[in-house]
Amino acid sequence: MARADRLTGFSTPSVRSAFTAAFAVVVVLVGLRLAVHDDSHAVSWLALPPLAASAFLPWRWVSGIGVASMLAAFGYLWVLHDFSLTGVAVHGVDFLVVAVSVVISAAVAIVRERDDDRLRKLTQLASVVQQAILRPIGERMGPFDIAARYVSARSGAEIGGDLYEALGTEYGVRIIIGDVRGKGLDAVRLSSTVLGSFRHVAFERSDQRCMVADLDHAVARNAGDEDFVTAILLQERGGTLEIINCGHPPPMLVRDGVATYLEPDSMAPPLGLGPSAREITLRLQPGDRIFLYTDGLAEARKDGEFFPIRERAWSLIGHGNVGDGLASLETALRRWVGGPLTDDIALLLLDYRPESD
Repeated sequence: MARADRLTGFSTPSVRSAFTAAFAVVVVLVGLRLAVHDDSHAVSWLALPPLAASAFLPWRWVSGIGVASMLAAFGYLWVLHDFSLTGVAVHGVDFLVVAVSVVISAAVAIVRERDDDRLRKLTQLASVVQQAILRPIGERMGPFDIAARYVSARSGAEIGGDLYEALGTEYGVRIIIGDVRGKGLDAVRLSSTVLGSFRHVAFERSDQRCMVADLDHAVARNAGDEDFVTAILLQERGGTLEIINCGHPPPMLVRDGVATYLEPDSMAPPLGLGPSAREITLRLQPGDRIFLYTDGLAEARKDGEFFPIRERAWSLIGHGNVGDGLASLETALRRWVGGPLTDDIALLLLDYRPESD
């Protein structure tokens, strides 16, 4: 497994394919050069294959290609000079160029692999921290069936700061979903701050607007000058859903097979930028589904075209149970993008079933 992992330094299929194609072109060009030019100095072109291979292959493979290049150089000179070792020795400088390129290529591959391993370990560390922060959400809370899903892009060490939580309190079910500006460990740290604050104030504050103010202060105290957190807070009490949107993609309501966005007349700024909370309320009906997501879904694209959330998502999340709905949505998203995602995505799906209480 470790050896296979080393091959993922340039991990995405498109990048690997591009470099493999480039390597093949180099090999063909070198072969043509040697075939067309009956010239001993053409041997120096054999320095190119190991150099090209060092960009994406393990150092052992690079060394093997280098040895093959050196043997090809020797064989070419030997044949060119009528199998005379003396003739080969006359062109030692050209042979030395190939040998030096092999050493340099192997050194480059070793350094790249070490950097890849270091990056992989940082990614794993951030992922473990992130999973510890995002606690599992129960399948049932209050009148809701709930499913949560975290779709990781795994782009290098660029772990996102997407967050979510659902809590049952004396004030009703309270939910947050958010996205920290930026990536990496700093984003994970700030998302931990937001979740920690939410888990405290959700049980202390009777008014969601006071919760927003507390969360805003927590972000402002711990974030950098240009950092902020987009978020949506939801609260269900007695069949009424209260929503406060702080600069986040709007939630989607699926009711009777029709999808609509729950958007306020004017959106409040993100947490950390002093949002003035504006609530919108919705009277829930049995079977209503509320879909929440972070902007990794809104910004997923193929050939410059964004994923059609309204057209595709509602039909996927509107059938079956909530867990199956999110799984189907992720599958459809990955098929539509046809490659690696550019950003992590947090997904929450709520199914209002008060008769199951």
